[in-house]
Amino acid sequence: MKNEIIPISVITTGGTIEKKYDESEGTLVNKESLVRNTILSVLRLPFSQIFLRSLLSKDSLQFTDEDRELLLLAIKEELALNRRVLVLHGTDTMTLSAKYCFENLKNVALPVVFTGAMKPIGFLDSDATQNVVEGLLAVKILPPGIFLSFHNKIFKVPNVQKNKAKGTFEEI
Repeated sequence: MKNEIIPISVITTGGTIEKKYDESEGTLVNKESLVRNTILSVLRLPFSQIFLRSLLSKDSLQFTDEDRELLLLAIKEELALNRRVLVLHGTDTMTLSAKYCFENLKNVALPVVFTGAMKPIGFLDSDATQNVVEGLLAVKILPPGIFLSFHNKIFKVPNVQKNKAKGTFEEI
């Protein structure tokens, strides 16, 4: 196990973590995954083999049951390849998607971790980098199961909810 390189699939779905300012529209939008060029490219990860899979680019408030099923299938495919999974997801419905996976993934042999951000990657005070880095570590050290990693805390799904007033998540 010493110096073992662990394969991790990072599945991106959009959400605030990957929103970008669109000058022509004057709004924050999800258009493509930003995590490779803004976070992963600057991290030193010699003991991880990262596989980036851009699944969706949408605000999680627009997630449908079909989107959750697509995410579930992608997670199953990555687990079948013996890869741990980190899902980057919008925070508004992240717990719904995580619970959906919890209910529909049986006998999970590796950890699946969900994370996101309250502020987009490009903002100076964004929590995106912190949450991605912590999620990458969490997926390497957690036992098999479905988890949410956010603001330096690990939550076991399904016992977690978003606390909008505090701008984070909490156990229920």
